[in-house]
Amino acid sequence: MRSIWLLLCLGLLALSQVHAEDDGFLDDIAEFDDNDEEFLQLLEEKNKNKDVERENELAQKLAEVQHNLLTPVVEVDPCETMHCGAGRICQLNKQDKPECICIPECPEETDTRRRVCTNKNETWPSDCSVYQQRCWCDIKEPGCRHPDNAHLHIDYYGECHESRVCDGEDLKDFPRRMRDWLFNVMRDLAERDELTEHYMQMELEAETNNSRRWANAAVWKWCDLDGDTDRSVSRHELFPIRAPLVSLEHCIAPFLESCDSNNDHRITLIEWGACLELDAEDLKERCEDVQNSVPQLLG
Repeated sequence: MRSIWLLLCLGLLALSQVHAEDDGFLDDIAEFDDNDEEFLQLLEEKNKNKDVERENELAQKLAEVQHNLLTPVVEVDPCETMHCGAGRICQLNKQDKPECICIPECPEETDTRRRVCTNKNETWPSDCSVYQQRCWCDIKEPGCRHPDNAHLHIDYYGECHESRVCDGEDLKDFPRRMRDWLFNVMRDLAERDELTEHYMQMELEAETNNSRRWANAAVWKWCDLDGDTDRSVSRHELFPIRAPLVSLEHCIAPFLESCDSNNDHRITLIEWGACLELDAEDLKERCEDVQNSVPQLLG
C-alpha cells in the first residue's frame, strides 16, 4: 500500500512538471503556423522526448521503492562486536556506546557438580560467581569481598578437597615429567591431525631434532595458552592446563605458581622456560606465526 501511494504522488508530480514544460514550449513555437509541417514534426518529437523522460523517471523511482522494501536497513547491535572477558557482559551506556560491565547477577546453581575450587582453596557455587567476584574486585565495586580476589581464578571444577603435599623428589622431578607430557600431547594431536599447519611444522621439527624436542613443545603450549596474544600468560589463561591435571598431578599447582617468579600474575616465555628447566637460548618465540594461522586447538 505504501508503494502505491508513493507512485500516485510521483505521477501527480510528473503531471505538474509536464504542464510547466508545455507552457515554456508554447512560447518557443508561437512563431509557427498551425498547418506548418515543421511545427507538427517538432511537436511530435517534443512529445516523444517527454514520454521517454517520464517513463525513465518513474521506472527509476519505482526501482528505488522496490529496493527499499526488499532490502530494509537493519540496525546492528554494537554489543555484537564487543568482546568482554570472563565475568563481564556488554551493555550500552547513556551515550549509546557499548561498554563492558560486571555480570549483575549469576544464575542460582543447585547442582553441586557446578561448584568450583579456586586458587585460595575455597569452594564457590559456580564459575560465574568467581568471575563476577574477580570483576567486582578489579574495579573496586562494593560486592568485592577482599582486594586479593581481583586475582581469583579457578583451580578445578568440583568442591575443594585436601591436596597431597608436593615436596622432595616429586617436586624436583616434576619439570621433567611436565616437559615429557607437553611433548606427548603435542605428538598425539599431530598424529590425529588436530594441530594447525604451523604447529605441525613445530612438532615435526621436534621429532627430527632432539635438541628441539622439549623447547618446541614448551613454546607451542605457551603460545597456545596466550589467548589475548599479549606475550604473557595470565594465571587465568593457565586454567586449561591446570584444571585437568590437579586431580592427577598433585605438584601441578605449586609448579605453576613457581613459574611466576616476580609474582606479577603473568608468566613470560622466559619464566615458562626457566620453570621447565630449559635454556633460554633454546626458546625461540614463534607465536606471531602461530597466532596468525587458523584457530588453535588446546591440548
